[in-house]
This record gives sequence, structure tokens and C-alpha cells, in this order.
Amino acid sequence: MTFGLQSDEETSVAILDRAAEGGIDFLDTADAYPLGGDAETQGRTEEIIGRWLRGKRDRFIVATKCFVPTGPAPFDGGNSRKHIMSAIEASLRRLGTDYVDLYQLHGYDPNTPIDETLSALDDLVRQGKARYTGCSNFQTYQLVRAFGRSETLGLTRFASMQPRYNLLFRQQEREMFKFCLEDGVGVIPYNPIAGGLLSGKYDRSAPPQEGTRFTLGNAGGMYQGRYWRARMFDTVDRIAELAAGAGVGMVTLAVAWVMANPAITAPIIGASRPGQLDASLAAASYKLDADLKRQLDELTHEYRMGDDFR
Repeated sequence: MTFGLQSDEETSVAILDRAAEGGIDFLDTADAYPLGGDAETQGRTEEIIGRWLRGKRDRFIVATKCFVPTGPAPFDGGNSRKHIMSAIEASLRRLGTDYVDLYQLHGYDPNTPIDETLSALDDLVRQGKARYTGCSNFQTYQLVRAFGRSETLGLTRFASMQPRYNLLFRQQEREMFKFCLEDGVGVIPYNPIAGGLLSGKYDRSAPPQEGTRFTLGNAGGMYQGRYWRARMFDTVDRIAELAAGAGVGMVTLAVAWVMANPAITAPIIGASRPGQLDASLAAASYKLDADLKRQLDELTHEYRMGDDFR
């Protein structure tokens, strides 16, 4: 979601090359990206990925999403049949492919009957335009209801859920992850390093740096609302002490902690330049000590209990 705004195309290509070299074979994007952009930039991320994929499409699992408005009309957003059908055609065109492996709802639409939404997604699978379907940012009851309706109507059910999840936002552990484990739903969480706060690079005494997730266009305010809080900085300081004691970088530790949850299939990592990927990729081979995990769990337990910091 950084491609096309935080990262120009040359940098984006370098990030994709580095990710592929590091063993990444799953690419997640959305029709509304790049993050923080506007009507002029929407779709640019998919276009950059599509150009990069030429000649190697079969080597990668490609996932995208719809829901966020991409035009001025009421039907240019949401999860209606009309929008889903038009949105996937636009995404396929930008990505330069005739199918996506995973097509996801970027959010829950209370204005569209869930049966209509699920039926449209089922049609996409039957038409071969999507191999699997999933959702993102659903609450647990919304996810469970969607599964119940899919089973009742005999429609394709969601294969995956994409929630926000990290050491500073753990609410999904209370119910959603339990359901996903029991029903075999893949969990591919975003924000594993809390928009960069868990890298330890930010100074609470100074304003957020320009060009970062915390100042980026219309997304900066959202990220500051999520994470730019005194108690979260206090927690990050404590995590930094634990990381230093264990001799591991904070990013690697934060991503490894996410991966240690048995409900997690794989965290979604991101970067605005190639070098930022290395610390996240290192988490795949890092063995998180059980006692260190326990300390992290206890330190961040409060973020499991309430307050939605969106």
C-alpha cells in the first residue's frame, strides 16, 4: 500500500524484487491504495504491481480488495453486487491478470444485505475471476454471521480474515482468533509493527516525521489516533528493553511475536524502501523464546482488553 505515494515506482520495484529474493510469494493490495492518497492516486498501487508481475504471475499469490469508495457515486463503494462486479474488473485490468487468488472485502457494509454480497463473491469464484474470497476489518460477529449465511445458502465461504493485530492491539485474541482456529480460517494480520511505532524509531517529544505513516495524506490522522499515545510510547520503551536484553531488533521481535500466535497464518509486512524488509524477513527464522514471549504477553495485556484505537 506504499507503492505510488510513499514509494515511487522505481523504489516499489526494488521492494518487490527484494521481497521475492527473500522468499515472499504472497502479495496483498487493494483498489483504494496507495494509502493516504486521493482520487487521482487510487489504483496506482495495483498498476505498479501489475507491471512488475508481467512474465512471473504464476509464481505469486495475488490478493486485492474492494469496499473503499473509488468514485463519487454511491455505488462506487461498499459491498453491493454492482460495486463488487465493477471493482474486480477494474482491479484485474490494473493488475494485468484474468484472476486474483484472493478477493477480499476491505470492510463491512451495513447498507448491503450480506446475502447479496456473498452471492456476488460466489459468482466471481464460479466465473474463475477469484480463486478464494476473504474479508478484512470485520468484527467477530460479522465474520461469524457471514459464515453462517454462506453455509445456509451453499455459497463459497471466506478462506481468510485480515485483521489489525500487533503488540499494541490485541483485541482479536478474545474471540475472533478462537473462531478462526476452530473453523480453519486463515488469518493474515496487517500492521504487525503498528505503523512503525514498534520499530522504536519515533520520538514522542517531537511531531511525527514527514513522509511516514503518521503524516501521510488522509491516513496520517488515523494512524496517530491508533498509536500516537503516551502509554503506547511507554510500552514501546519497555519492549525496547526486552529486545535489547534478548539481542534482537524490535521489528524482528514484534513480527515474530505475531507469528507465534497459533491462529496466525502469516503477518502482512510492508516497506517504503527495500532495506526495511530485512528486519521483518528475519522473523521467519527467529526462534522466540517462551519466557520472552510470556514477558511480552504480560507487558501488553492491557491492549487485549478494550479501547479500539482506530
